[in-house]
Amino acid sequence: MPPQPQVRRNFKEFLKSFIGIVRVLQILLGAGLWVTIAANKYEGSIHYVLFVAVFFWLLTMAIFILTLLDKQDLVPIVGGERWLLSNVIHDVAATALYLSAVGIMIYKTDKNSYCNLASYTYQCLYKVYLTASVFACLTASVYLLSAVYGVCRKCRGEQTVV
Repeated sequence: MPPQPQVRRNFKEFLKSFIGIVRVLQILLGAGLWVTIAANKYEGSIHYVLFVAVFFWLLTMAIFILTLLDKQDLVPIVGGERWLLSNVIHDVAATALYLSAVGIMIYKTDKNSYCNLASYTYQCLYKVYLTASVFACLTASVYLLSAVYGVCRKCRGEQTVV
């Protein structure tokens, strides 16, 4: 049975809204970060960066799908009228943890900068770490943007995400 016209319009409305676009960016940039790290050899504190990336990617996917389907009322405790506040808390936590991940990635990139020479013939993770640093920084920025947007909506007394 095809979706009803009202449901299809709500999908398009949400996907064209600011928060819909930002959520899609969060999902894409977060996936870019963890795929970049997971596709290469990693060690030590990079495990934390990978944990943050995968954890918030999954959480953002769940929030995105629940909001897209307009099923946030079914989530116990944090759903319904608390959904906007829950989204803001999620975005603030993601921003804080992604900023620490950015610091780790920058440190690891700087630590491996010695192998960015043309005459260096061994395997070097510098470019991988640099790419992951860029993804982590962009992802943290998008989460911060979403958090500020959510706080502005909450301060104006609005209860919905869209």
